[in-house]
Amino acid sequence: MQRDSDDALVVVRAQLGDRRALAELVERWHEPVWRYVRRMLDAPGAADDVSQEAWATALRALPRLREPDRLAPWLFTIVRRTVLDHLRERYGRVAPVDGDEAVPDDVATAVLDRRQVEEGLAGLPPRERDVLVLFYLHDFTVQECAQVLAVPPGTVKSRLHRARRMVHDHLVEKGYPA
Repeated sequence: MQRDSDDALVVVRAQLGDRRALAELVERWHEPVWRYVRRMLDAPGAADDVSQEAWATALRALPRLREPDRLAPWLFTIVRRTVLDHLRERYGRVAPVDGDEAVPDDVATAVLDRRQVEEGLAGLPPRERDVLVLFYLHDFTVQECAQVLAVPPGTVKSRLHRARRMVHDHLVEKGYPA
């Protein structure tokens, strides 16, 4: 809680034009942002580029941040969107996966392929899809999901439960093994 109030003061100073406050803000949050992006992407070079792009977006939007004490969820929402944009661009260039290709007998056999995940997610309402993406694909905690989605943690838990059930039912209906 102390960090939130410290960040809020630095944000207000930065919004008022204090360049040292802006530098302090970036210094405080650079490493957590980069680590998050690095975990989401395969290449350190891409993490550098995506982090820089996210920071550029956040700094342009900083004057419009109305709740300085909610810096972390606000910042990570911007970072998450930047990562998703990068992944969409990157995977948009990858050739579609052929469903008849043989998959090596390893950990990958237990994981749904990209097409199956997309099919499962496509069948979900936006609320359930969003909570699954945040929780599973972006490793947010229930509390962090609640902050980003602006709902109570209990709502996040119920949406996660409902979304998992819906994805399971949808994939079983499509003929995938249960």
